[in-house]
Amino acid sequence: MNTMMATRQSFTDSDTADEAVRATCDDASICKRFATSKGYWKDPYIQYFVRQIGERKAPEINRGYYARVQGVNHLLDEFLRKTTCDCQVINLGAGLDTTFWRLKDEDLLPKKYFEVDFPMIVARKIHNIKTKPPLSKPIIETHSTDALLLDGHSLDSDRYCIFGADLRDIPGLEDKLKKFHMDPKLPTLFLSECVLVYITPEQSSKLLHWVADTFHTAMFINYEQVNMEDRFGQVMIENLQRRQCNLAGVEACRSLDSQKERYLLSGWEYADALDMMTVYSVLPQEDVARIERLEFLDEKELLQQLLQHYCICWAAKDKLKLGLAQIAF
Repeated sequence: MNTMMATRQSFTDSDTADEAVRATCDDASICKRFATSKGYWKDPYIQYFVRQIGERKAPEINRGYYARVQGVNHLLDEFLRKTTCDCQVINLGAGLDTTFWRLKDEDLLPKKYFEVDFPMIVARKIHNIKTKPPLSKPIIETHSTDALLLDGHSLDSDRYCIFGADLRDIPGLEDKLKKFHMDPKLPTLFLSECVLVYITPEQSSKLLHWVADTFHTAMFINYEQVNMEDRFGQVMIENLQRRQCNLAGVEACRSLDSQKERYLLSGWEYADALDMMTVYSVLPQEDVARIERLEFLDEKELLQQLLQHYCICWAAKDKLKLGLAQIAF
């Protein structure tokens, strides 16, 4: 009886934790929706996932999201150019991300674009895609036959696929990717934004090992917290814990070195990382000047503190010698 109670208890706890992580998907989409409504960057598709613009976000939050979106897009687009789009992209914990539609508009679509997330989030996204022609049309246009493979928790077409899976269950993830025609021989880019931090170091290490073992030519882009051992980092952790969000993988977020290390210890040939303050300072400065005129920011220190606690880390292995290690800022 007692063991039954214990397992039930831990199940409930992990359920609450998963639910809290799922809520972060909405946070990110709502923040992106607000920033795009203010003109920080263009995203004509996010409105179909987040209807309301919502309450005002602080200017430093908007600038932080701007740096995140521009930084990740820069590395992703470089990878697509290096591989001349003869590649696949696998977005882990994709949430309500709109990158597939942007790439289609910019003629930068990989051979196939995969999205993975909690089944509940995937079901919501599929519902949005099915009911909004601006989302469904690009998928149908890039599909060769009449029939799309579609059920509550997955949608599969020639160029776009979304399915529900748990990143802590690698065999399950691999089975689904194979079922939806993932090709391990193609150069493959993995994307994750504030995802690995919610799984334990053992689980993320297994995931990174699996990618390095499965794909001979690959790149991994990870946007995540960093410098979490100082006071500001501790406050960030406490704030998330108050919302039942436990950063199970925060150990890898100690420093830029600890971020890079996890790749180098998992079979990757090359890894680099920059905090977001540095990324912000190396983005095209003409555009940075434009967005800085959008809203007045009196507390420059707060922006600096915030951006110093997030980073982009990217890693590569390059059997095909495509020059993936040259991808940088």
